[in-house]
Amino acid sequence: MTSQDTVTPHDGTLRVLSTSDLAGIDITLADVVDTVEQAYRTLAAGRSDNPRKLTVKPADGHSVSYAMLGRDGVRNVVAIKTSYKHGLDKGREEQHYYTTLSIYDDVTGLPVAMMDCSRIGSLRTPAVSALLARECAVPDARTALVIGTGTQGRLALPFLLTTLPHLERLLLSGTHPEGIAAVREQLHRYFPGREPELVTDLRQAAGDADVILATAGAHTPAAVEADWLKPGAVAVLVGHGLAPSTLHRADRVIATSEAQMQVTGTDMADADGKLRAVDLELPAALAGAAAARTAPGQRIFAYNSGLVVTDIALGHRFAELAAEQDLGTEVALWR
Repeated sequence: MTSQDTVTPHDGTLRVLSTSDLAGIDITLADVVDTVEQAYRTLAAGRSDNPRKLTVKPADGHSVSYAMLGRDGVRNVVAIKTSYKHGLDKGREEQHYYTTLSIYDDVTGLPVAMMDCSRIGSLRTPAVSALLARECAVPDARTALVIGTGTQGRLALPFLLTTLPHLERLLLSGTHPEGIAAVREQLHRYFPGREPELVTDLRQAAGDADVILATAGAHTPAAVEADWLKPGAVAVLVGHGLAPSTLHRADRVIATSEAQMQVTGTDMADADGKLRAVDLELPAALAGAAAARTAPGQRIFAYNSGLVVTDIALGHRFAELAAEQDLGTEVALWR
């Protein structure tokens, strides 16, 4: 029996995987990174499809909704991801966020699974950041700085150590005690004995760092400027924490997708409302078509907007593991 046979129900039912179902699945960080990297390589080879996302946002900006369709040419599945966030004008504790992924087998034509996509995103995004860091960092990178202690910040350091195992100093800029504790907990879970250094002088920390991951929320006061960065540094933007100057004064700009950056990166526009052109996209770098870094002293800006093909690949991997463990609820949705 192939893994595809194992994952796909043969009676037309749909396997629904809840938050708690997915939370019980063990997966290594290396498995996540490998799955995400394969998705990018497949896209670069022209075997997958990743159209631009659709966005809906009301005039007052209190919510945002996305719809993303894609096809994975290695796994032979198609999927639709939806994302809805409400309360952007409020504090984190008052916000609501829902995201789902529906996967279909493009060989049999049968549904595979529908799942809460929050854990997929919480793993996929820091894995992509770690791949960007690996491709863009100088070979002797030893110091990393993570800005923010929210969902993306909490796994940033473990994933960075997975792709850049020679990192020595792990710096953390954050203000929420619960978030800081969660960052420490996740780091200790995957890398016992490693300890983040909590920093209070962001400018000094940014100047020391070879790799910066900006994962903070929209209301952060943190804003690293281009002239704070040392030669050879790479600054990866996931959420907030970098000033627009880090993009516009960069020696080189790398993005997961230039098209996605044009949609979601508007807060980094210059005074004329324009974004800097992208020099290279990550899938091409991972496929070996061109090098992300072309000189040791380049200051590189990297933009992580996420591509649905990575959600599809990782979601399908979770569906495989869930089927092996008989997790989830099979629903006869179309009967």
